[in-house]
Amino acid sequence: MTDTLQLQSEAAARPKPAIPLPTSVARAATAAGAVITAASAFLSWTYSSQFPGDLTVSGYPGGLQWITFAGGLLTLLYTLVGYRVPVLRLLAPGGPEGTTVLLAVGSAVTTWFTLIAISVELGGLANLTGGGWVAGVGSLVAVVGALALPRDGEQTQDAKLRVLLYAGKRPELPPTQPESPWVEVPVVLVTLAVALGIFSYGIDTAYAELFGGFLILTGFTAWALNRSGDFTRLAALMQRNRTTAAVGAFVAAGLFPFTQQGGNAEANANLGVSILIFAATALGLNIVVGLAGLLDLGYVAFLGVGAYTAALVSGAAGAAFHVQFPFWAAALLGAAVSGVFGVLLGAPTLRVRGDYLAIVTLGFGEIFRIVVQNLDGTSGPNVTNGAIGISNVPDLNIFGFDFGSPHSLGWFTIGRFANYFELMLLFTAIIVLVFARSTNSRIGRAWIAIREDETAATAMGINGFRFKLLAFALGATLAGLAGTVFVHVNYSVVPDTFQFAGPTPPNSAFLLAAVVIGGMGTVTGPLVGASLFFLLQAKLSFLHDYQLLLFGLTLILFMRFRPEGIIPNRRRQLEFHEAETAEA
Repeated sequence: MTDTLQLQSEAAARPKPAIPLPTSVARAATAAGAVITAASAFLSWTYSSQFPGDLTVSGYPGGLQWITFAGGLLTLLYTLVGYRVPVLRLLAPGGPEGTTVLLAVGSAVTTWFTLIAISVELGGLANLTGGGWVAGVGSLVAVVGALALPRDGEQTQDAKLRVLLYAGKRPELPPTQPESPWVEVPVVLVTLAVALGIFSYGIDTAYAELFGGFLILTGFTAWALNRSGDFTRLAALMQRNRTTAAVGAFVAAGLFPFTQQGGNAEANANLGVSILIFAATALGLNIVVGLAGLLDLGYVAFLGVGAYTAALVSGAAGAAFHVQFPFWAAALLGAAVSGVFGVLLGAPTLRVRGDYLAIVTLGFGEIFRIVVQNLDGTSGPNVTNGAIGISNVPDLNIFGFDFGSPHSLGWFTIGRFANYFELMLLFTAIIVLVFARSTNSRIGRAWIAIREDETAATAMGINGFRFKLLAFALGATLAGLAGTVFVHVNYSVVPDTFQFAGPTPPNSAFLLAAVVIGGMGTVTGPLVGASLFFLLQAKLSFLHDYQLLLFGLTLILFMRFRPEGIIPNRRRQLEFHEAETAEA
């Protein structure tokens, strides 16, 4: 009797649908709206071809219509899950209704974003054709239908209540068992292929409106899949197949330049290698911030140390030293010099903690920029050419392979930036390996203990100063290694690149945000966070001075709704959601 009353109270406490409609009517309306939204992509939306993507053509989607088409199909797919089709039911272990609402809203927001953009850029709603209005109305019908669906778990609770009333006991759900490797490995590979396709499409968006629509739908879809439980299941699957997932991820990343052929191939490859440099540097910062818990606000200076060191010994025409080391020697020297600077900074400053350490590291970052700016032969010895920096850094030539020239591989042409992309991908793999091995070692456990409670760690025999100094040195070394590739990709290095904050990365503020929002203490978190921030900066450059405003709003939203990061560390996720865990 107690169980019956408890289930009755649980069912009564669950939120009711926002719009009171019979479930069958709501599901049919959602499906119909999704079909209309997807089908409208094959109609013309405007009379004028001046809007990017040429939405005047009927018969096939173009530009932003592809985004709407994808949104409609996803909404339809999860609506069909609600009909309890056995195969599709696997897509939403957490319940399809809330997922369907998010997908329907994401599709509607993307559609109306396009319609409003057409009206604003072309001068009014009169520029919309019937196809545009069909898309707008269809997307709203899908939202209304989705809002009328029962909330996730409500039908399950009713079924449990009926079983309890008639059988007199609470049903037990069977635990989820791992699938066969013959099933899981293909799922991992397909997931990585889909991720590569989504990333390639996003980076290849030719204009801001298309990237905006892509970003809206991707964000709502990620939210919906997290709500459905798909991401949780996928994370467990990846964890069980760690080796396959890691190797497959780097193979998929290595195939990225081959997906970028045509007029924008070099520009997209340039963006790709810049993302890798930024992400690898953020992963080095993750050792300092995510593992050891040390707030470093001047970390970008170590990237600059590696870049300047490599520029000075790589035979650049503007370098003070007329020497040319092999690249492997220049890379090792840049990493070593950065590591030494990490020790020199850490030795006198790691006696302080918290805000004081943050202020000291912020000062170091500014001191580095000012010093290299003054080593111009006037204010100091001529080492770095001051504000104009070191230019004309030659392209790499390793074992006869010229990184500055395009190369043909069958039907594919790999340009200069694609060559450096593959090189930086190798460096990123090394940095990921170092980070992963360090995390799972005795040293990594000591860093985590210091991060959680340095006083308690010291009482347990951990030498806090030594391990914090090691974190600073290793993080600086990895940043310096990335800097040696950075200077060759950009042909030059100038002091103003290495600031605490600015409109463009890399800078310390963006690096720290990439680590925090991506997920501190994880391998993939900073990589995802860095990719997100760099893409936002590159694709939304038309915002100019409003970029920092958007950056700030993004930080606020993430700290409010996802404080543990996009890919959270399990311990941090439990800490941030301790109240919800206790209630469960």
